[in-house]
Amino acid sequence: MNAMLVVIVGIAILIVGYIFYGGWLAKQWGVDDTKVTPAHELEDGMDYVPAKAPVLMGHHFSSIAGAGPINGPIQAAVFGWVPVVLWVLIGGIFFGAVHDYGALFASIRHKGQSLGEVVAVNIGERAKKLFLVFSYLTLVLVVAAFASIVASTFNGFNADGTANDTNAAVAMISILFILMAIIFGLAVYRRGAPLSVATVVGVIGIIICLVIGLNFHPVYLSNSTWMWIIGVYILIASVAPVWILLQPRDYLSSFLLYGMMVIAAVGVIGAGLTGADAAHMDMPAFTGWVDTISATSLGTMFPALFVTIACGAISGFHSLVGSGTTAKQLDHERDAKPIAYGGMLIECALALISLAAVSFIWQDYLDGLRTPTQVFATGISKMVASIPGLEATQSTVSALLVLTVSAFCLTSLDTATRLARYMFQEFWLKPGETYKDVTGVKATLCNPLVATAITVVLGVGLGMTGYGKIWPLFGAANQLLAGLALLTVCAWLGNIGRNNKMFYIPMIFMMVVTICSLFQTVTGRIGMITSNNPEVLAKVDWGTYAQAILGAILIVLALVLAWEGIQTIFFKKKKA
Repeated sequence: MNAMLVVIVGIAILIVGYIFYGGWLAKQWGVDDTKVTPAHELEDGMDYVPAKAPVLMGHHFSSIAGAGPINGPIQAAVFGWVPVVLWVLIGGIFFGAVHDYGALFASIRHKGQSLGEVVAVNIGERAKKLFLVFSYLTLVLVVAAFASIVASTFNGFNADGTANDTNAAVAMISILFILMAIIFGLAVYRRGAPLSVATVVGVIGIIICLVIGLNFHPVYLSNSTWMWIIGVYILIASVAPVWILLQPRDYLSSFLLYGMMVIAAVGVIGAGLTGADAAHMDMPAFTGWVDTISATSLGTMFPALFVTIACGAISGFHSLVGSGTTAKQLDHERDAKPIAYGGMLIECALALISLAAVSFIWQDYLDGLRTPTQVFATGISKMVASIPGLEATQSTVSALLVLTVSAFCLTSLDTATRLARYMFQEFWLKPGETYKDVTGVKATLCNPLVATAITVVLGVGLGMTGYGKIWPLFGAANQLLAGLALLTVCAWLGNIGRNNKMFYIPMIFMMVVTICSLFQTVTGRIGMITSNNPEVLAKVDWGTYAQAILGAILIVLALVLAWEGIQTIFFKKKKA
């Protein structure tokens, strides 16, 4: 199979899905552009700030993308390219995009508040508390992971103590990028600079930042020092008005991602047109039902495929972004479709390109090149270098691709921190309340600075002490969140008398996938703990116990919330 055809045909299918299925959903749900969105109704200059559609698309896409649609498809390629392509296309159009669009739309019809508030109003207060606790803990884990990843990519020293120029350059570029974003925000939102002019200047600024950072990077700091600095940064960034940093930085960051996708598309299509050997997908169409290729086996294709490929098909984290920050900035209801439904399908396109990248270097992958970012950068850069006239570009293209992927970790980091702050605040509030409406201890806990500080301490602290011990649970937890988000939006649509049947299959499927995955994890860890094999027992640590206990808790949580939702959807349970 020719990789170029897979990518082109796949993107064509995604476009058709956007036009027809996305348009049908808007009609079924009653999207009404005459309604005032929360960004205008509750505008406060901090969290609720209307944003032009291209700017908000930049924020939303930058926040949900990151390395997710690259990592998942490359890791799941061990099952063959056919299962990956089918899940990306079917999952993206009928699961993920519906999930993202529905979460954003439900939020804007609930004053831009998170899905926790939608749960409270449409399912019950107890369900809301459970949902918020689960979502908050998931976000703390995300903050821990991304803080650790960012610190490692900024770390100015190698393991042997020598200077790491590449990491120092990444750190310098990121710092310059943040400063440029602040200037962009001041120019557009306070000086009235035209967005078109500011965008051109901003893109030029991105190039200047890259050039300066690659050639001038005097700051060399250790991993632990960067962890402290990152903690202070996300504390400030997550309480700062969205117009001064979040909106402009994510908007400008999106051009890096678009640029990365253009380079990747040039590589895939260029290699296909020039007849390069790498244009053919060397990986098998299907390798089997059990992963026998990975060093640490993913297990059986069901449920592993559907947990491993999250951002490229459906990801619960997207519902938190859509109902957390994006809903508070949506200018018009019509913008929800291109931003949420369209943003998800762009991720699907990136997932197809990532699959093509690993297929180009399949033998290298089998020989041990397993880091997804390295696989993506190596595969695409080899494709670009196979095009006549571009033979000498491989090392440069590879470095730029790695740099771009690394930059998005920082973007997702402070978005996750801001989302966690929203979740923490809403836990203490009743439906319809804001942090300004409460007094006493609740007023203190709901204070934006206090709520953010608690989140940062927990996230960065976990990042410095070993989040990796429980990270294996994240994939299933993330997909459980997706199932719960689908269930929540389904319940709301049913309550207001709108067609919600398009949610039935996705939500049931994701709940089954999640529970099966968690059951495998729990039984596997219990098996390790109770084993009589000394070699197995030697691998048991606190993380093994934590995964077993937390996994069991997540299963119970899923079943309780599913029952609450089913009563609402099918038995018309009264709202709490």
